[in-house]
Amino acid sequence: MAPSATSTSSRSQGRGLGQGQGLTAEELQTYNENGYLIIPNALDPSTTTSLLHETQEMLSSFSLTDHPMTKFSTGQGKDKSAHIGDDYFLTSGDRIRFFFEEDAFDASTGELSKPKHRAINKIGHYLHALNPAFRESTLNAYHAGIAQSLGFKDPRVLQSMVICKQPEIGGKVGSHQDSTFLYTDPPSAVGFWIALEDATEENGCLSFAKGSHRRTPVRSRMVRKNDGSGVEFVDVKGAKFPKDFDVEEKELEEEMYTMGEVKAGTLVLIHGNLLHKSEKNWSKRSRFIYTFHVIKGENEYDGRNWLQPPSVGFSRLYS
Repeated sequence: MAPSATSTSSRSQGRGLGQGQGLTAEELQTYNENGYLIIPNALDPSTTTSLLHETQEMLSSFSLTDHPMTKFSTGQGKDKSAHIGDDYFLTSGDRIRFFFEEDAFDASTGELSKPKHRAINKIGHYLHALNPAFRESTLNAYHAGIAQSLGFKDPRVLQSMVICKQPEIGGKVGSHQDSTFLYTDPPSAVGFWIALEDATEENGCLSFAKGSHRRTPVRSRMVRKNDGSGVEFVDVKGAKFPKDFDVEEKELEEEMYTMGEVKAGTLVLIHGNLLHKSEKNWSKRSRFIYTFHVIKGENEYDGRNWLQPPSVGFSRLYS
């Protein structure tokens, strides 16, 4: 398993979540040039195992009784009309909720065809505030140091979730930009993506269009429909690149993607404008990851975004 050498941190030893020294000059240059950065061993093995165990406990303990069978759809599955957007999803920004894989149901009966712990696509979207283990692994000096290195003055954390990528049914996620779903004006989102299990070509690791963050504007954003019936994609009226960003004038007709196979405990930083994707998990091994996003608190985050802040506001990574 060989991650992309050009976007992998040269530091191979774990640095610990209590340390807030931030990125090295080399790491920052790699991130700025490529739009992503792979940092091996960012999470120590004991913490990785603890978060994985916590996830398994949540999957085993939640009740199916009266639980809405809400599927998380990327819009690329068999049921393209059943896109994310029901009330259970739209009110999940300050709660911990469970969303099913599209292929976890029997097509003829509509009943689950997998055990519940093997049927969930993701758990979200407020783990960093409501679950102590994930809170400690999110709101800490290590991530604060990274945010400072990236120029954040008032970093706010939102949309924290475990994505399960279940064996044999874990859905494909097409090429996308995170700022489409968490739009600020100007764009500012950065994804913090942490592997809780090894991510390989076989179980659906990420792939990145290196450098696409500098040539691909955020053209559309996912918003709540005005009638409250769900979500839709609309054209971006505001800025399409971050402020004072070095933009390449010409887009590529076809992007080339670099596969990012990583070991458990790896942190991947993903620029909000970067095109990235993952394939379906056809293997018999899951690909559990934990991810959260950081935006600039001083940038406009309006009421049309699908995920709205809780009454206390989005969580501060540091003051």
